[in-house]
Amino acid sequence: MSLIQINKVAKTYKMGDVEVNALKDMSVEINEGEFIVILGPSGSGKSTLLNIIGGMDKPDSGEIYYKGKVLNKVGEKELTNYRRHNVGFVFQFYNLISNLTARENIELATEISPNPLGINEVIMNVGLSERMEHFPSQMSGGEQQRVAIARAVAKNPDLLLCDEPTGALDSETGKEVLRVLKTVHERYKKTVIIITHNATIGQIANRVIRLKNGEVIDDFYNDNILSVEEVEW
Repeated sequence: MSLIQINKVAKTYKMGDVEVNALKDMSVEINEGEFIVILGPSGSGKSTLLNIIGGMDKPDSGEIYYKGKVLNKVGEKELTNYRRHNVGFVFQFYNLISNLTARENIELATEISPNPLGINEVIMNVGLSERMEHFPSQMSGGEQQRVAIARAVAKNPDLLLCDEPTGALDSETGKEVLRVLKTVHERYKKTVIIITHNATIGQIANRVIRLKNGEVIDDFYNDNILSVEEVEW
């Protein structure tokens, strides 16, 4: 079933006197329960696409639909509710609140959700049961990213958007984070979208979308999905 439909979406940014066409009449459909990796070099439009899907930005033209509703036509209050209730964000640099423990960071997200998941269950599924009373400064980068994933998942969104979630991590720690994302996808049946420049990560996805210069140049389903352990980079 279709979750997100992007119909001829275009987005242009002005940088001084220069116009940058971040997205060019892009059309993509995202189905419920997919694990998608969006690949592309810097400047390909993948972050812009993620921001539009997540309701953090609006296109200049075209439409984006969430379960049949046109997101870019709704008011700011409804768009805020969409971000709050339906989307979980995982950022490259974690964005944890430094003076809250890992548990408190996760609890903060559940307080804005009408139907949150059980915190202890989510903590267990990201493998951090023994670290929940630690502050971010007492945790490794991989542990902080797992807290960020738990925070995003605990509010029970339909869609998990991950912006270069392994970009600040070494390969082994990055694999730990990818294992957690795969676990979240399989256990909670969430739609997961990862944007990255690392093409090897596409091997664990059931679908890969490649972008270049603001356009989709390839969109295919993976016939040979690898486990995280099999991926090398």
